Amino acid sequence: MPVRIKMTSCPTCGAPLDPSEPNPTCEFCGRKLIINDYDTFFNMPQETAQRYSAAYRASLEEQPDNAEMNLAAAMCYLRLHLYDLAERAFERAMEGDMNNAEIYFYAAVALLKGQRPFLAGRPAILKIEEYVNAALMIQARGIYYYFLSYVKYDFYFNKHLRTSPTYQEALQSALRAGLTTREVEQLYATMGTAKPACL
Repeated sequence: MPVRIKMTSCPTCGAPLDPSEPNPTCEFCGRKLIINDYDTFFNMPQETAQRYSAAYRASLEEQPDNAEMNLAAAMCYLRLHLYDLAERAFERAMEGDMNNAEIYFYAAVALLKGQRPFLAGRPAILKIEEYVNAALMIQARGIYYYFLSYVKYDFYFNKHLRTSPTYQEALQSALRAGLTTREVEQLYATMGTAKPACL
């Protein structure tokens, strides 16, 4: 089923759009209107992200089960720190696209709700680990291992709880998998938390 967005103008440049076209792209600025990668939202001004968010909400009223639209909305909500909305949209996106590692990873990030893992309850931590492990089964990226290391450090190590792998082992896996400084900086900016000195 084609994805249709309720937009009459481009949220980025303001150019008029034809909302009857499936998967519209702005012919003036070339920006796709259904954005499914977090990097684009991360670098987007907050006001523009809010305009995208409004369009996605309106479209999801008509197509609540559309996986592509739910993923776009979830990424947008995460950028706006609307963690509960992001979590629900990521879960709906998972139902329609179980092979996208990014969905599981960013759903895990959203579960922290902008707080340190230390402050999360055990059920939330177990769900975060489940999502990160699902992402790693699909694609072994450094940032996934790094996020797991952060959770293991802040929740398990700081509470003197046993866990396997340890945060140090997960961190070594992250480095072997090609973790970049940019990914780490973006992760902490998204979470709104400070990076521990040992990581």
